[in-house]
Amino acid sequence: MGNLDRRNFLKLSASTLVGITLGGTALHAVAQEVVKDDDPMVVAMKYVAKSTVDGANCANCMHVQGKDGEALRGCNIFPGKLIHAEGWCAAWAKKA
Repeated sequence: MGNLDRRNFLKLSASTLVGITLGGTALHAVAQEVVKDDDPMVVAMKYVAKSTVDGANCANCMHVQGKDGEALRGCNIFPGKLIHAEGWCAAWAKKA
């Protein structure tokens, strides 16, 4: 009976590991969609893909995520979406 419990535990552990791995992949895939111009949040935040404000763009904003040099990056203002590093929105705040 002890082996049966151990066997079930191992099956459950393996299933959980696969679920976590696939879940992480699914979340990463969701974050691959670039914001759309007609998205209500994009309109409300006055987001543009190319900044017209000197010295201010998404790449140097504290809300942006990802690595420097990436053209498309995640943003706390637009969760699950990608923004252009050269973009700008009304929530722009200089990265410390």
